[in-house]
Amino acid sequence: MCASISGFSKLSKSKKIDWIVETYFSNAEDAKRILKQYWNTNDKLQQLHDEFIENTITNYYLPLGVAPNFLINGKLYTIPMAIEESSVVAAASKAAKFWMDRGGFKTEVISTTKIGQVHFMFQGDFETLQRFFNDIKSKLIQEASHITKNMQKRGGGILDIELRNKTQDIQGYYQLHASFETLDAMGANFINSCLEQFAKTFKNEALNFEGFSAEEKNIQIVMSILSNYVPDCLVRAEVSCKIEDLYEDDSILPEEFALKFIQAVKIAEVEPYRAVTHNKGIMNGIDAVVLATGNDFRAIEACVHAYASRNGTYSSLSHAKIEDGIFTFWIEIPLALGTVGGLTGLHPLVKLSLELLHHPSAKELMQIVAVAGLAQNFAALKSLTTTGIQQGHMKMHLMNILNQFNATDAEKSTLTNHFKTNTVTHSAVAEAIEKLRM
Repeated sequence: MCASISGFSKLSKSKKIDWIVETYFSNAEDAKRILKQYWNTNDKLQQLHDEFIENTITNYYLPLGVAPNFLINGKLYTIPMAIEESSVVAAASKAAKFWMDRGGFKTEVISTTKIGQVHFMFQGDFETLQRFFNDIKSKLIQEASHITKNMQKRGGGILDIELRNKTQDIQGYYQLHASFETLDAMGANFINSCLEQFAKTFKNEALNFEGFSAEEKNIQIVMSILSNYVPDCLVRAEVSCKIEDLYEDDSILPEEFALKFIQAVKIAEVEPYRAVTHNKGIMNGIDAVVLATGNDFRAIEACVHAYASRNGTYSSLSHAKIEDGIFTFWIEIPLALGTVGGLTGLHPLVKLSLELLHHPSAKELMQIVAVAGLAQNFAALKSLTTTGIQQGHMKMHLMNILNQFNATDAEKSTLTNHFKTNTVTHSAVAEAIEKLRM
């Protein structure tokens, strides 16, 4: 029977686990055994993991794989990917190899601007508020200098602050809309600290501004927070080659493949039902690298999908064309990433992943991540427009199905050979393993 508990966060880890398993599980000892099975045997490393979040009871593992042969701007990379979905790493690797022989990926960082906002309520004349803002704008920046001085030394800092009138949406609602350059840091803590200082200065200065009435001086700060929507933190990645160089085998002519591929992209540009799945495939590649490098995949996902809807309809993030006999496939995507701060300096596997990528700057990581998304999308569309998605995906999924049936090593070997020439479905595997065991 479930029950509430007071002071749970103050309990030791072992006491937390005791309460969890005794309250929620029919076999407390078995549940405890599974939880402890995923602890790290190195106590110091386990303590590090325990301190990443609150109320830790165990570790939740994801496979960390690598996709080699990524040629990006003439430099070879092996890309780390943390993901549980079958065929993602294989598809990325296959796309990387395909394009390595055709000039590789070309990338460019278009902009790295990030955004934060102070949301506030003001009941008064907008022109007076605008005059007040103009008077104190330089002071807002000056009084945040104790926060920004180290970032400024490295070439980053506050880029600009604007006053935005949002009263057409909510009565009395305004923003201080600030832009930032945070270099190799994702910059969330830096931006939020600056915003909270802006809010403090803004409110204090309003009390002393002679142009405000007594009521107008009482500006209400609602909240100060960065935005994960960064449409000006953009990176572009592309691949291109002559149409005839798209030839890989006799299953489809290069011209037919190129036309079908472009048609598939155009469908995702206009059909939201297809665009969501299309972009999900892109995010298979992006999220896997974002996770492996200790970045915030939830922030990336939220931003990317907002960006895909920026024109009023949810649409494809990638695009393709044929021009003068050249096939080009590209993506422009907003990615706010960091290679310093957060987990990047704490998690041992994140450190290894960044070293594997030659210790990239944030701009370089943006380009690598965008390439992973484009490669994943190319592999998916290539399968969809030729053999179909299930042939490759289900073969990669075969091992998961065999594990569901607790197949032995010998059974796995036999059935892997069997399904090299037979279609993989859950029912087909179930039937094959039943026959084998009979």
